[in-house]
Amino acid sequence: RPVAVCVHGLGGSSNSWTPLMPVLSRHRVIRVDLPGSGRSQAAEGALSIDRYVQALLDVCSRLGVTRAHWLGHSMGTIVCQHVAAAHPKLVASVALFGPLIAPPDAARTAMLQRAEKARSGAAGMQEITQALLNAAISADTRQRLPVAVAYVRESLMRQSGEAYARSCEALAAAQPAAVESITAPVLLVTGDEDGVAPPQAVRAMADRLHNAPSKRVVVLPRCGHWTPVERPEECQRELREFLSANSRS
Repeated sequence: RPVAVCVHGLGGSSNSWTPLMPVLSRHRVIRVDLPGSGRSQAAEGALSIDRYVQALLDVCSRLGVTRAHWLGHSMGTIVCQHVAAAHPKLVASVALFGPLIAPPDAARTAMLQRAEKARSGAAGMQEITQALLNAAISADTRQRLPVAVAYVRESLMRQSGEAYARSCEALAAAQPAAVESITAPVLLVTGDEDGVAPPQAVRAMADRLHNAPSKRVVVLPRCGHWTPVERPEECQRELREFLSANSRS
């Protein structure tokens, strides 16, 4: 069976991919909680994009995976880009939701401030969560899909403040991958209200994928940054078509 490796974003976990599981029913799916997140939040020491990449390479090695379709959300899209650029034989295709090459300087500063707040205790995580529910999810999603809002809230509030802070620091220090060298087909999906991965920035990112044999940019209307959770049916459709077109890779 073809393999799919799913890499969640900051504040997410392997559960971030549950909305897309119907598309992957014929795949061997590997959903990892990155060090410092979800059920892996007890991981000790500093976190970094390099550490995330190495953790995923270790998982693939232990499971005998030599080629896979890679799915990433938010911070996970940076991880997937590094894997695709440095280990092309391991990557059949790359599907990125809410993608970014690296955070802009203003976002890096804000991320470090968020880390400080996360370390202040439960009240800090509550404040962070409320701010993200307002900023990272579209108004339409908040009004029509309370279950999506509840998922994002629960995903964030279940993070340990210290582990979440270290995850923020990992993202704040993230360096771009050599995206020009990626040789796999790429799908880029964002929301028209995604402030982390604005459509203009995602299109600019696509322009840098010079060696990708195919690339597609999809902008979903009335959608924020938690694309698979906010618009599961649209994301399922795009992913299904993308994987079908690249199933022989």
